[in-house]
Amino acid sequence: MRSVLAAVALCLTTCLTAPVLAETPIMAEAAPALTFERVFASPGLDGPAPRQVKLSPDGRFLTLLRNRADDRDRYDLWGYDIATREWRMLVDSEKLGSGRELSEDEKMQRERARVAGLKGIISYQWASDGKGVLVPLDGDLFLARLDGSVTQLTDTEGTELNPKLSPKGASVSFVRDRRLWVGPVGGEARPITPAGEAETIRWGEAEFVAQEEMHRTAGYWWSPDDTRIVVQRTDETGVGIVTRAAIGAKGTKVFDQRYPAAGTDNAIVELFVMNPDGTNSVKVDLASHQDAAYYNPQNPNDIYVARVDWAPDGRLYVQRQNRAQTWLDMLRVDPATGATEVVVQEEHAGAAKGVGYWINLSDNYKFLADGSLLWWSERDGFGHFYRYRAQDGWASYQQLTSGNWVVTGLVGVDEAAGLVFLTATSEESALEQHVYSFDLADPRGSFKRITEPGFTHGATMDSRGQALFITRSSANQPPQSYLASPTGERLTWVEENAVTGSHPYAPFLAGHTAPEFGTIPAEDGTPLHWMMLKPKMKKGKRYPVFFSHYGGPGPQMVTKGWGGALAQSIVDKGYIYFVLDNRGSANRGVDFEQPLYRAMGSAEVRDQKAGALFLKGLDFVDPAKIAIYGWSYGGYMTLKQLEADPGLYAAGISGAPVTRWELYDTHYTERYMGDPREVPQAYEKASAIPEATKIADPLLLIHGMADDNVVFENASELISVLQESNTPFEMMLYPGYTHRVSGPKIGPHVWNSIFRFLEAHGVTPPE
Repeated sequence: MRSVLAAVALCLTTCLTAPVLAETPIMAEAAPALTFERVFASPGLDGPAPRQVKLSPDGRFLTLLRNRADDRDRYDLWGYDIATREWRMLVDSEKLGSGRELSEDEKMQRERARVAGLKGIISYQWASDGKGVLVPLDGDLFLARLDGSVTQLTDTEGTELNPKLSPKGASVSFVRDRRLWVGPVGGEARPITPAGEAETIRWGEAEFVAQEEMHRTAGYWWSPDDTRIVVQRTDETGVGIVTRAAIGAKGTKVFDQRYPAAGTDNAIVELFVMNPDGTNSVKVDLASHQDAAYYNPQNPNDIYVARVDWAPDGRLYVQRQNRAQTWLDMLRVDPATGATEVVVQEEHAGAAKGVGYWINLSDNYKFLADGSLLWWSERDGFGHFYRYRAQDGWASYQQLTSGNWVVTGLVGVDEAAGLVFLTATSEESALEQHVYSFDLADPRGSFKRITEPGFTHGATMDSRGQALFITRSSANQPPQSYLASPTGERLTWVEENAVTGSHPYAPFLAGHTAPEFGTIPAEDGTPLHWMMLKPKMKKGKRYPVFFSHYGGPGPQMVTKGWGGALAQSIVDKGYIYFVLDNRGSANRGVDFEQPLYRAMGSAEVRDQKAGALFLKGLDFVDPAKIAIYGWSYGGYMTLKQLEADPGLYAAGISGAPVTRWELYDTHYTERYMGDPREVPQAYEKASAIPEATKIADPLLLIHGMADDNVVFENASELISVLQESNTPFEMMLYPGYTHRVSGPKIGPHVWNSIFRFLEAHGVTPPE
């Protein structure tokens, strides 16, 4: 592998078609104003953005998805032939694609995966022999071989969902018409799951909440030796129907969408292990060994199937979560009988302190070849790694990492060398993430950072843990990517992306504003991180603030990574751009997240208020011109902030807000808020509807009229309440758009509308 990496390094250095880039950006003499039209146009101002970088199984090729300069959202498949030292496009999405409209099922899956705005090739899979690549495109499947030939594997009016090549490479599988199909590569596939079932039954697909909230998109799993498949059967019969009117520009489509709203029935998920031809099917026992203190003995099917994995030794494991998401079992499954036993149990991290909390699901685990399990848990209050050993019956574990910092990702494992690679924050800073490694034999003594400070990093690795693909960015540097050795030594850039020469952002570099960072105390003394970008200011003048927030559990908004050009375009208009991470956001530990438990719309609203009061005390801020903006949970926050503190803010923009949490899905909402049938008072207090008439400051409501995530009823109910009470507000609705209202024309329209609204209400820079 080292020789392969050396060859890759040489050829990338000499053969990439990108312009030669300098290490130190050169400032232009003057910078034009950065408009919203330019922010959303092509080429993207962040520079090239490779996706899904992979090494072929035989190590001969480096492949990636590369977006086009003339269409930032369209991706083609590129490969680098190490033997010939040449880059070439392996699959041209425009030439090969039919341009046929995707099925509604695939559109919704793309919404769940947050790739609905991308075109062309969004995923691919190498064949195990390294001689071809499986490419889904425009609803059909293609096998692109390295000799340049392409074989179309399917050609149907429907869509082949969730395609996979089997691990040994002999078979291709996919979902069509709610059934799982399997066939030899290049041969005819046939369905292997039952026919004639109700339309509410789906095979081989992850259910809505698994895709949307659990980050589980798979609905079937091949065994490593190709002999068995685990297939999910989803029964949505009991799931409530939301009649979603997707209002478009030239008509309305009505969808009866199965949507499990908080407090209602979930889909029933079952797992079956079967041969690749559908024979010898056995049902996995997911109902046994349920602790009555956490599971519902009257309804053992009221669970979540969180993860499914085949271990290297051929054993099958399933992670089962109770509905309240306070408990998780790791089940070992006998593939021959479907019988299960519990091998690992995880309780929520607040249990030891007697406080309410939840289990954050993770993909940061790995079954090792020696039978042990590398496992991520927050049991000590911070996300860290533990090791369970099969030899002792999984009864005990060893904590491998510890401290007041958070492991954010498992990058890879070199089992031959006993090395683990991960991404994490540090005790010094929660605003940067770095790649670290440690030796399993001495995890604490060998723990070391292998990426340089001043950047925030992400990383992936090949399956053997021999090569690192690292991405990094800083507040002043758009994302870069490079190949590195296991010690972190950079072997070659994949995309250096220095902002020089013809880089799209180079003309605007002279006007780029470096952010400032700081902290303010929350009401309990907890430090809250903030970030501020300032426009060019004149002495004695006071400036308006565009106060952007998310606020909900999960996303960390304040980091030292690249924030994109949108914030800079707002600064170029003469506004201070300000962001604050309230309690509830990620990567600060359990105690920092816990205040939102059954109390959405409370602590985070008060923390953002503390940010506003901090701003009002600055001599360069106009205290009467602080406008707040948020989308999704951030849109909900705008409403709750305006309701809680009339007069504190000059105006508020609420994009696609949840207004009543009973309208949102089970897995997300009940994780934090509990079941509304059990704690209705918590939902009433969290709702933005009861006190909507308290809103006295200018409000702009924005919503996509075909939103299938935060359904439009959230907006329509708010609109009705405000209209019926004669409460003034403004709105901008987007026919045909879902939760993502963006694009080369629509994006500028959204943001120009926002700033016209602010200008109309006097939230403007000084003369």
